[in-house]
Amino acid sequence: MSSPDTTARTADLPVLVLGAGPVGLAAAAHLLERGLEPLVLEAGDDVAASVRQWSHVQLFSPWRYDVDAAAARLLAATGWQAPRPTALPSGAELVGRYLAPLADTPALRPCVLTGHRVLAVAREGLDKTHVADRAGQPFVVRARRRDGQVVDLRARAVIDATGTWSRPNPLGTSGLPALGEAEAGDAVLGPLPDVLGRDRARLAGRRVVVVGAGHSAVTTLLELARLGREVPGTTVTWAVRRSSPERVYGGGDRDGLPARGLLGERLRRAVQAGAVELVTGFRTTRVRAGDGGVLLTGTGGDGDERTLAADVVVAATGFRPDLDMLRELRLDLDPGLEAPRGLAPLVDPETHSCGTVPPHGAALLAHPEPGFYVVGAKSYGRAPTFLLATGYEQVRSVAAALAGDLAAADDVRLDLPETGVCSVGVASADRGFVTGSSHGRSAEREAAVAACC
Repeated sequence: MSSPDTTARTADLPVLVLGAGPVGLAAAAHLLERGLEPLVLEAGDDVAASVRQWSHVQLFSPWRYDVDAAAARLLAATGWQAPRPTALPSGAELVGRYLAPLADTPALRPCVLTGHRVLAVAREGLDKTHVADRAGQPFVVRARRRDGQVVDLRARAVIDATGTWSRPNPLGTSGLPALGEAEAGDAVLGPLPDVLGRDRARLAGRRVVVVGAGHSAVTTLLELARLGREVPGTTVTWAVRRSSPERVYGGGDRDGLPARGLLGERLRRAVQAGAVELVTGFRTTRVRAGDGGVLLTGTGGDGDERTLAADVVVAATGFRPDLDMLRELRLDLDPGLEAPRGLAPLVDPETHSCGTVPPHGAALLAHPEPGFYVVGAKSYGRAPTFLLATGYEQVRSVAAALAGDLAAADDVRLDLPETGVCSVGVASADRGFVTGSSHGRSAEREAAVAACC
């Protein structure tokens, strides 16, 4: 417990929200409703800078799951018309019809600073080894402005909603870049290239290898298959580490998000038709780029080396959180997933791949550093199953906790669709997912986790 005089040191300071994406802006909206002052720092020149980089991609979650309730209330006061709840937005529509208008509301406009890249978060006057009076000291967030100047900003609390887009996983299968990967340059593209738009000329008529087995890989493969129909000479190879792609194909028409289920079915048909060549059991160990293209060397389950030739490689290998800027904070992270220790078992992709985690909020997101929370996709660490609706409930709970309303913070509720079957031999989706209140790790909650996938 901090004493009254130390509490007074932070009472007039804002809550700093790192990242002006969907979850960061939602956090600011909830803080405003709670009477707290948010200050949102965005690294890009515009809000939702990461979403703008995949603006060509259609979400598989309809609008009803993509708009936060507090944000909608702020927008409604300006005469904003909500999109049709069942329509599927693209990234561009998510920004243009929701996030940009939200950031431009009279309430939020003065609270958002773009062109501020966060470099570090710490306690004022204390490194992480000091314990005494830690909770009573303000946070210091160091950021580099777009003009190059480095500034320190003080805060009563910090909500990290920076996401994971800026930290894609490498091609190498040991968690390290494959040998030669760093030297391959632009022969290796990052996740979600704009195959039919901005990057079309770079990919048309080329040999393209896509490495990865998540939704980013599926989206890219389907666009490349279409490009192959339109431009002769375009070949598409899909390399995965697993011995079977069935987990990627998903639940089909049993998926509560039909657009997501359809993606897997379309990819299955593309592979069966020969539009996409599937290579299973491929673990990338080396990348060699030269005038003649790229050679990917990998090992199979039998240990034998295999080589794939390409003109362009797309690394759709997932993401990881940027923890460097948090080194001076006291965090309690799962050693494998790098998610908060209490949340990690609920999102672990080794045992859970649906993305329908039980409702959770401030209690599971808290760290030994009082007043600091990681939310949104970054809260899942290296797990790939995050959904926007989950992040919105996270920040509602965190804002309530920061306002001192612990009952509301603990009363976490989440409305998500059934997710169907996402791997072979898993439990039926109709065994249920518990929505509503979630307090502690009850038997009902444990059963929901086990039944989901």
